Amino acid sequence: MDTMLLEQMFRTAVAQAQPALAVAQNLPERPKGRTVVIGAGKASAQMAHAFEQAWDGPITGLVVTRYGYAQACERIEIVEAAHPVPDEAGFLAARRIMETVSGLGPDDLVVALISGGGSSLLPAPAPGLTLDDEQAINRSLLASGAPISVMNLIRNQFSAIKGGRLAARCAPARVATLVVSDVPGDDPAVVASGPTIPLAGTRSLARKYVSLYGIDLPPHAQALLAGDDNLAPLATDPALARNSVRTIASAALSLEAAAAQAREQGIEAAILSDSIEGEARDVAQVHAAIAKEVATRNRPFSKPVVLLSGGETTVTLRGKGRGGRNAEFLLALAIAIDGSERVTALAADTDGIDGSEDNAGAFVDGTTATRLRHAGIDPLAALANNDAYSAFKAIGDLLVTGPTGTNVNDFRAILVR
Repeated sequence: MDTMLLEQMFRTAVAQAQPALAVAQNLPERPKGRTVVIGAGKASAQMAHAFEQAWDGPITGLVVTRYGYAQACERIEIVEAAHPVPDEAGFLAARRIMETVSGLGPDDLVVALISGGGSSLLPAPAPGLTLDDEQAINRSLLASGAPISVMNLIRNQFSAIKGGRLAARCAPARVATLVVSDVPGDDPAVVASGPTIPLAGTRSLARKYVSLYGIDLPPHAQALLAGDDNLAPLATDPALARNSVRTIASAALSLEAAAAQAREQGIEAAILSDSIEGEARDVAQVHAAIAKEVATRNRPFSKPVVLLSGGETTVTLRGKGRGGRNAEFLLALAIAIDGSERVTALAADTDGIDGSEDNAGAFVDGTTATRLRHAGIDPLAALANNDAYSAFKAIGDLLVTGPTGTNVNDFRAILVR
C-alpha cells in the first residue's frame, strides 16, 4: 500500500536523524581540564546518552528535555520540562544549567547538546521579567503565525540564557555545540534560540517584527523591548572566540535518506525544499497544485514520483479545535486534491508529536475529503476551526509513533502514481 511506503520513508528520515551515530562522529577535542555536558531540546536526552557512550573521559552535566522524552544516563542528569509553553521545571533547570557552567576555567570544556524545542525548555526571564511573562510571550508568539526565525529573535530579547548568553556565562571555558537542527535553512543560531550561539538580528528588528505580527507583550516586556537593556553578546565577542558549532543532523540529510529509499522501490523522488516556511494551509495549496500538475500533465516531474519537503510551517489560530501544523497542512491538502485518484500523502513531525497532540501526523489521499463528509465532518469547517486532529481521528488516518528521540522538524511526502 502507498501509505505503508510513505510511513517507511518517514521512519527512514527519522532514523537518519537519530543522535547515536551522529554524536559519535562529531566529538570535540579532549580538554586538559573538566568536561561538562549541558543541553536542551526534544532530542537532547538521546544526544546525552550517545555522548556518554562515545566519550572515554570523565564527564558531568545536566540536560533538559520535553516530558516523556527522557532517556536514562549514568553520568549526565536528565530532567524534563514543558513544551511548547514553559513551566516551573524548565525555569529551575535553566537556573541549574547556568549555575553548572559558572566558575569554569580556560582548560575546561562545555559540550552543549542542542536540539529543537530548547527555547521553551530553557525559560530564563531577563531581569525585570517573570516566568509568567515568558509564558505569555510564548503563547502570543505561537498564536501569531510568525515564522520560527522571527519567533526566536523576539524570544531572545527577553531571555537571560538565549542568543549566546549561556556561552558567555561559560567563559573562559571552551564551548563545543552539537546541533540537531529543526529549523529551515539549518542556521544553528536559530535552533532553540541559540543559547550558546549569538543570534543574528537586532533589538530594532525585533521591535519591527512585534509590530508587524501584532504580538501582544506583557507590560514589562514592552518596556524592556523599548530600551537597550539585556542585549545579547555579538559573534565578535572575544569571550566566544574559541567556541565551535557543528550541525550533526538536519532535515536535508533526512530527506535525502527518504529519497534514496523511494528510488530503491523504483519510484523517483524530488526534494522540493528542506526549508519551507509559511502558513500550513497555504503551503498545502502549493504542494497540491504541483501534485495535480504531475498527475494530469506529467510535469514538472514524471509519474510515478514522490514529492518530498521539509521545514517548519506555522498555524495562525482562528478557531478552537485540535491539531498541529502537519495535520492542518494535510487537511488543506485533502480539500485541494479531493477526487484525485493518484495522490497519497503523509505529513508528520519528526519528533513524533505534531503540536501538542499525541500523533506525529496523518495520511490523506483523493478520497479523504469524501470520507470525512460521510463521517459527518465538513472538511472546510474543520479547517476553519483548526480542528484537523479531530477530523483525522474520526476516520482513523492519524499516524501515531510516540516520541522518536530526535527532531528535524516537518516531513512531507506526496506520492503521485
